[in-house]
Amino acid sequence: MRNDPKLIKAFLKDKVQQHLYRKVRITESAQAPRMQIDGKRLLTFCSNDYLGLANHPEISSTFKKAADKYGVGSGAAHLINGHSIEHQQLEEELADFTGRQKALLFSTGYMANMGVVNALMGRGDVIFADKLNHASLVDAALVSRAKLQRFAHKDLNALSNLYDRNTANNTMILSDAVFSMDGDIAEVNRLAELAAVEQAWLMIDDAHGFGVLGKTGAGLLEQENLSQKDVPILMATLGKSIGTAGAFVAGSHDLIEYLMQTARTYIYTTAMPPAIAAATRTSLKLIQQEVWRRDKLVSHIEYFKRSAAQLGIQLLPSDTAIQPILVGSTELAVAISQQLEQKGILVSAIRPPTVPEGTARLRVTFSASHTEADIDSLLIALEAIMC
Repeated sequence: MRNDPKLIKAFLKDKVQQHLYRKVRITESAQAPRMQIDGKRLLTFCSNDYLGLANHPEISSTFKKAADKYGVGSGAAHLINGHSIEHQQLEEELADFTGRQKALLFSTGYMANMGVVNALMGRGDVIFADKLNHASLVDAALVSRAKLQRFAHKDLNALSNLYDRNTANNTMILSDAVFSMDGDIAEVNRLAELAAVEQAWLMIDDAHGFGVLGKTGAGLLEQENLSQKDVPILMATLGKSIGTAGAFVAGSHDLIEYLMQTARTYIYTTAMPPAIAAATRTSLKLIQQEVWRRDKLVSHIEYFKRSAAQLGIQLLPSDTAIQPILVGSTELAVAISQQLEQKGILVSAIRPPTVPEGTARLRVTFSASHTEADIDSLLIALEAIMC
């Protein structure tokens, strides 16, 4: 945009008029179902803290002890002298947990996706991506300068047809595991089969599945029994189910060594604080020990879906903690969200460009920390507003 204050002002005014203006909310309490936000006490259904670990006392205690031992900041990039023993042990534990040979830590999921895609893809290459992939995957593909071809959401026939016309030697298939705004799950088995036939890289972003899906919580690839050979590149974040911060990429020993030498978002940034890595190690142990958290989350999801159906509330097809209520109109989605807030309940209205035009929705997310009474409160409020 040109350096003209009037143009900026007009842009902001237009966003307000279209009900697309975003505002930062200020939280004044720890992450939990009931929080103090913008001076109000609210029952929240918009967090990605799916297992209720973000404020777990044992994880907090580990963080504090590690901060006392290692300090607050790591002080340098991993390849200088910012890679602590806590980082190293966390990488080894993540590799073991996911059944991969090696793992590499990144400061954010966005940086992980950017780093991996740009290290492996470039001019003359082709990236095939699901149209509903997270923005970080879209941006990673665009920045790589590879040709980006997007296929209709979960349409594997369309993807196969694109490959029929492909002439590039180096290709990559990119997909979310759990789609963040719809809550549905990628057909990773079919993606793996196609990638094997085409000798393509397959990269799965399991940000919303890691910690909650699979027998032990290792994610969608564990749930579908897909090995490192089936899915060469696994990315997952640590700020959702894990309750801490950061991200990692897991794969073969040689792939991770290659990324250490080439992924710019790994090489040229300060490492996450060692205390975060230490806290994450505790979180991983709790996820494997406290199976009841995943069981409780599943119970909440099933209860809400069953109850919503009885009320005639239209949900998008999802079996995960992300349960979107399709509204359609941006203005109506914002209005319902505001009415819920007036009743003491916080549910985000998701609008374009995050979702396609005409598909605005309320994005309801659940945590193991919610109670059935919390869900009843949400259902009663939704019934009063929508039914």
